[in-house]
Amino acid sequence: MIIYGTALLSVSYLLGVYLGGLLGKILGVDANIGGVAIAMVLLIIGKEWLAKRNLLPKTTQFGVLYWAGMYIPIVVAMAAGQDVVAALSGGLVAAVVSVIALAATIVAVRWFNTRADDYDTFEWDEQAPVLDKLS
Repeated sequence: MIIYGTALLSVSYLLGVYLGGLLGKILGVDANIGGVAIAMVLLIIGKEWLAKRNLLPKTTQFGVLYWAGMYIPIVVAMAAGQDVVAALSGGLVAAVVSVIALAATIVAVRWFNTRADDYDTFEWDEQAPVLDKLS
């Protein structure tokens, strides 16, 4: 069911916020450090882990894809807006570090996409057992 995709997102988000807050405390900063990014990574890892073990029905995968298409870009845009304001008010060093982090992210994403090489050829396996029905 699509609602399970929302549940997977919620668990990922709660773990991400908790781990981001914990990371902030470890580093001595009174803030959540990377909680949203941690949540996105957990969502991707959780989806892939469940899908590879045939524990994630297609409709649930659609639920995860829905939230990936709606929620994640909005949160990233909001976080990026806050980061830009903080970087500009923090001085030149903060702005330079932000540009370096952006460039590193672009390079990493391109490298992961070329290494995975599965987006152009991905197809739903229609022969896979359907897990949506109650037995």
